[in-house]
Amino acid sequence: MLPQEIIRRKRDGAQLSADEISGFIKGLSAETISEGQVAAFAMAVFFQGMEPDEIVALTLAMRDSGEVLRWDGVGKPIADKHSTGGVGDNVSLMLAPIVAACGLAVPMISGRGLGHTGGTLDKLQSIPGYDVMPDNATFRRAVDEAACAIIGQTGDLAPADKRLYAIRDVTATVESIPLITASILSKKLAAGLESLVLDVKFGNGAFMAKPEDAEALARSLVRVANGAGVRTTALLTDMNEPLADCAGNAIEVQNAVDFLKGLKSGSRLEEVTLALGAEMLINAGVESDASIALDRCKAVLSSGEAAEIFGRMVHVLGGPSDFMEKAEHYLPQAPVIIPVEADRDGYLASAATRDLGLCVVSLGGGRQRPSDAIDHKVGLSGFKPLGTKISKGEPIAYVHANDPDAAKRAADEVKSCYGIGDKKPVISSAIGQRISS
Repeated sequence: MLPQEIIRRKRDGAQLSADEISGFIKGLSAETISEGQVAAFAMAVFFQGMEPDEIVALTLAMRDSGEVLRWDGVGKPIADKHSTGGVGDNVSLMLAPIVAACGLAVPMISGRGLGHTGGTLDKLQSIPGYDVMPDNATFRRAVDEAACAIIGQTGDLAPADKRLYAIRDVTATVESIPLITASILSKKLAAGLESLVLDVKFGNGAFMAKPEDAEALARSLVRVANGAGVRTTALLTDMNEPLADCAGNAIEVQNAVDFLKGLKSGSRLEEVTLALGAEMLINAGVESDASIALDRCKAVLSSGEAAEIFGRMVHVLGGPSDFMEKAEHYLPQAPVIIPVEADRDGYLASAATRDLGLCVVSLGGGRQRPSDAIDHKVGLSGFKPLGTKISKGEPIAYVHANDPDAAKRAADEVKSCYGIGDKKPVISSAIGQRISS
């Protein structure tokens, strides 16, 4: 069928067949369909939506537009996790080695920072020598030797998504749930997964601020991934304050090292990481009881097995062999570190989380243009959790910057991001609803 006829049918609200969707995506990949036609298709989907069967067909067509990895001979369940992004969300760095230590294989395809959110690849590039874009042989060797490897999307994985996303980005169609779903899952399915866990965030630091919007996206992702043959569940998690007690690239890697050494117990970060780990073990079929799965994740964390695996992964992918022992020596340090002092007594009542992420970007820890280089050493640390009783002059965070002027500007921004009240606020759990269908 002509591409304009497919566009017309979707514009008029018709349900497209799998063959129509597959043909359109093949034309998109081969660039026999113009950018204008792709934009019109995206806008038609934006306004008319898609039925679950259509989204499954779109996801599979985009997956099949490039290489689909196979993991024959690994001998372990192939699993992964995806987060919709937030501030201080370095969960992947700890989660992959934790579940690898529990018997899963985790070939994790991750991304760079987007807007106010940090990117896993940008964080890992704080580590000297770490190759985020290895060849397939090295990628497979890392999965064989460490049971996990966190790398970036190669040009051979779901290339149709790259062209479609670039066009969506400039045509105001990014927010379409069917298109978001297909974009996320096509890349994950191309990695050859058997099971998947989704961390879908809501709150003032998430792309989906409203819980009901996050739930709608989570249900779409879970329904489509399961429809495509990948056992999937999702957790809705709170992003009304930073997840870790820091934000920034090298700073978050150091935070992950400390976490794996058992120095972040009792935190919201630990709660979310271990809950996602338990979900991964259940979805992969290695455990059937949630409490037992959670205990297994806790055990490999406390024993040091997860830390050992993270260090092994770093070394196989080009980083130092003694990184876990000497992370402070290898990670870049900002020359200026200053406290952000509370201007009154009270309780930390609120955080403008998105603005905290943008503060890291303004320091150089994120990109304002796609071509910008990342400054890995800058960022924020020492965030106090909401609900903490604070005294005037007490630090509520620290700024890591390149010069005193930048540090002072950032400190003023961070101070304005926090509300201090007279009464201790009620703090909700970091984990909300579990979505299984």
